Amino acid sequence: MAKIVIYTKDHCPFCERAKKLLDTKGAKYELINLENDPDELNALKNRTGLRTVPQIFINGTFVGGHDDLVALDRAGKLDPLLAAAP
Repeated sequence: MAKIVIYTKDHCPFCERAKKLLDTKGAKYELINLENDPDELNALKNRTGLRTVPQIFINGTFVGGHDDLVALDRAGKLDPLLAAAP
């Protein structure tokens, strides 16, 4: 199974939706909460160019946020990513 990392913040509805989608797939993921960690948020911004959350990485590859995750699922591309070993 894939290694999934979700960068999130408290009270983020899009973060919750992304986690719910992954939960329906039976995927396990690591959450990194950026709420009180501006240094980590800045490092992530330097890595992806974005300050929004969620930011989702699958096997080390940035796949985007909630909308990108849903688009991958609708295109039939999410399940193969989740099945791939890191």
